[in-house]
Amino acid sequence: MHTAPYASDPAASRGREFPEERAGSRGPRSEFQRDRDRIVHSIAFRRLRSKTQVFIAPDGDHYRTRLTHSLEVAQVGRVIARELGLNEDLTEALCLGHDIGHPPFGHAGEKALEQAMVHAGGYDHNAQGLRTLARLEGPYCDHDGLNLTWETLEGLAKHNGPVAAPSWALAEIDQAFSLELSTWPSLEAQVAAVADDIAYDNHDIDDGLRAGFLSLDDLLSLDWLADQWREVERRFPHAPRDRQQRELVRTQIGLMVNDVITHTSAQTSGIMSVDEVRAAGRQLATFTPAMREHERRLKRFMYDRLYYHDEQIATAEHARDVIARLFAAYHQDETNLPSPWLASLPKQEPERSRHIADFIAGMTDRYAIDQCRRIYGRAPEGLSNV
Repeated sequence: MHTAPYASDPAASRGREFPEERAGSRGPRSEFQRDRDRIVHSIAFRRLRSKTQVFIAPDGDHYRTRLTHSLEVAQVGRVIARELGLNEDLTEALCLGHDIGHPPFGHAGEKALEQAMVHAGGYDHNAQGLRTLARLEGPYCDHDGLNLTWETLEGLAKHNGPVAAPSWALAEIDQAFSLELSTWPSLEAQVAAVADDIAYDNHDIDDGLRAGFLSLDDLLSLDWLADQWREVERRFPHAPRDRQQRELVRTQIGLMVNDVITHTSAQTSGIMSVDEVRAAGRQLATFTPAMREHERRLKRFMYDRLYYHDEQIATAEHARDVIARLFAAYHQDETNLPSPWLASLPKQEPERSRHIADFIAGMTDRYAIDQCRRIYGRAPEGLSNV
């Protein structure tokens, strides 16, 4: 397996925020392998199994959650990284950790926390992911957080590009351990971002079809998808319709992955180091212009037909209400908090509100529903539409 000159090298890592003296006990793992494993073993990662991806608190076991989505992103990211000669371990760590900061109920929960935290600096799931991994997780005796390498923290902070106006949560970490927020990140981070797009663009189609929110006829109004569907029907004319639909999703993923690999290889011609990647001033790991247009049209379609579906909007309103009521309950009567969170609750603002938001952001969908039932005496309604 070849290693590209612009790949991140764990042996040349810029290190960790807190020194670690564990000589002889680390085993054969590289620094990026250790980061990946720390994320996988974290409590926050395990909680993703019960957090919304598209459908809020789904009753069925066949719909994706934040955990299964993150695993699928990692699978796509590894394939691209391997073909480009990048560091697979760093790519995988970034893919697995990129959604750690999502609260319960997905974007509906995030909007509720944004509104509740207006007076305390706001809320952003990407910054919250950094805060969770660098400050809130606490498995070690000698420091807070997972103490991930600079490269992993940088990639999580900037996988969608440079950050011109960091939120308070990201700014605090950057002040303690500068992540050079104004520059582009490594190619591993850029690959993690495009792998996220590929995974949710296509797997959300799969879930939308399964739930009946999308129809195949509507999907085929997109010329690119219609072309792929005709090819699937030609190759598998007698296969059941549901298998043909899944074959369509697989075909699209393959086309998008190959497109990224080909275009990124061309974009990186002449790039000889990871520092040159950061100094390039543009995204290097991305789709061709033609595929980017296909992908944009697909996203617009998904927002119109799935994410902003009337039933989804109604369910999201119920979810936002749960988060808003929980925040109000903890803020108005701090004894509603569990003992460990109550014991460490700051008295002053904005730290007090941020502490409450940390607690809520870490909840799973079901735990948030249970807490609402415990505090208000009844379970919230209308929180599952599949």
